[in-house]
This record gives sequence, C-alpha cells and structure tokens, in this order.
Amino acid sequence: MEKEEWDNRTSPVEFLLLGLSNIPKLQVSLFLRSLTIYMVTIFGNILIVVLVVADWHLHTPMYLFLGNFSSVKICYTSTILPRLLASFLTRDRTVSAQGCMTQFFFFGCFAGAECYLLATMSYDQYLAICQPLLYASLMNWKLCLQLAAGSWLAGLLMSTIVTGQFSKLHFCGPNAIDHFLCDFAPLLELACSDTTVLRLVTFIICFLDVVFPFVVTLVSYIYIIAAILRIPTTMGRQKAFSTCSSHLTVVTVFYGTLIVVYMIPRTASLRQLNKELSFFYTILTPMVNPLLYSLWNREVKGALGNALRKTVACIESSY
Repeated sequence: MEKEEWDNRTSPVEFLLLGLSNIPKLQVSLFLRSLTIYMVTIFGNILIVVLVVADWHLHTPMYLFLGNFSSVKICYTSTILPRLLASFLTRDRTVSAQGCMTQFFFFGCFAGAECYLLATMSYDQYLAICQPLLYASLMNWKLCLQLAAGSWLAGLLMSTIVTGQFSKLHFCGPNAIDHFLCDFAPLLELACSDTTVLRLVTFIICFLDVVFPFVVTLVSYIYIIAAILRIPTTMGRQKAFSTCSSHLTVVTVFYGTLIVVYMIPRTASLRQLNKELSFFYTILTPMVNPLLYSLWNREVKGALGNALRKTVACIESSY
C-alpha cells in the first residue's frame, strides 16, 4: 500500500525560490548590487583569461591553471546570477522543475571543477617552491593539459551522478525552496521519497569531489610553508611567499566559507545566515578573485600594463 502511495505522488511542475529577501523595497537595491557584482565578476575574469591567452609571458603552467580557474568562475556565476537578477526585476521567483535540476547540475559541475583546480594549482605551487630543479620536467605541458581537462571532467562526472540520483526523487508538499538557488540541502527537504541511496552516493561524491582535493591542497601548503620557513633570508622568504599568497587567500576564503555553509544546521533561526554565507562564497568570491591575482601578482600586473600601453598606442596611431 505504501509503495502505491509513493508511486501516485506527482512532483511539482515548478518550484518557488524564496530568494534573499521578501521585502519589496529591497528588490531594486538587491538588483543593482547584484548586477554590479555580476558585471565586475565577468569583466575581471574575462580580462584574466584574455591576458593569459594574449601575453606570452603568462604562457606557463601556473597561468594556464589560472585561466581555467577564471573560466570556471565565469560559468559558475552565470549559472546563478542571471536567474537571480531576473527574479529581482520581474518579481517572478518561480523556476520549472527541469530548470531547477539544470541549475543544480551546472552548479555542482563548476563547483567540483573549482575544487580540483584549486588542488591542481596548489600542487603546481608545491612543485615550484619545493622542487624547483625538477619543476620543468615534472610539470610539463602534457601534464598541465591533463590536469586542467581532468578537473573539468571530474566536476562533470560527479555532478552527473548526483543529479541523476536526484532526478529519481519524488517531491511533494510545499514547493517553496528557502534559498536563492537550487542547492542540495533545500531540495532534499522537499523530497518525500526514500533518500537513502542519494545520501550515500552524495557522501561518496563529496569525499571525491571536495574532501580529496581539500586534502591535496592542505598537504601541498603544509610542505610549501615548511619549505618557506627553511629559507635563511627574510627577503627570500618574502619572495617565495609572494608567489603563492594570492592563491592561499583564495583557498582559505573558498574552503572556509564552504565548510561553514554546509556545517551550519538548517534550522529556522540560521537559514538566513546560511543564505548570506552562500551568497558570499558563490557570488562575492568570484568577483574578488581577479582583484587578488592582479593586485598581488607582478606578472599579471605587468601583462595588464603591456596590454594597456598597446591599446593606447593603437588608439593614438588611428588618429
């Protein structure tokens, strides 16, 4: 009898994303702020990709990974913000079930790729600082391309598996998702069928897609910091640390907020805090990344300066 009840239940055709705030007066302000963040994020990350491609000084493994990382950030943000901006402008917060699963799939895909790219970049920093004499032979272009492509494929594979399991669930009751995007925990709260298999699969995927890259990143930086501390001169330590300081900041902010967001219980009193922290790591960190890499990185600043000088020269020569 119970099986028949589950089979007769139909999932909703669309979901209602409650978003960041229900206060009408805040919608215009949130729209303008989110639009500014989106434009800065897209411009900054596209600029890094263009610089990496155009400037031969940046044709190194480190900047190949940085270009891929910025590309992930562009895709990552574009999965979330356009839909959020439209809801602020039109006040229509509904999303179809297929659209929700699509956003969930791409969100997971790019988030997984980001975790592996951060681990890859950490390993690259480890080889550059701890194995400088062997770096050129170990981090060759073939390995670089394999690591970059593997990061994208890993995110794609992991997200395909989890989304496939999620699509088998039945949803019932209220169709309101207390979030600004279709994320795992808010969607799981609406499921009325057995989620045991999904939870088990997700646990395994999280280990492979989040914990494993995090451990690789952590171990890499333990060796990096130990190697820097062994450098006898202060100037040498500062120079070595400056090569990885921007990436270390990005790693700390990303994993710090990620751990807090998914460790906070989804109780009624903490849901707004959960959404605000989710907004921070999904929306704000992609905007900050180009600033970190451009302000703290001498090569990127040099490439940007060269590009600006060439642009000014081309404009002057045209008149």
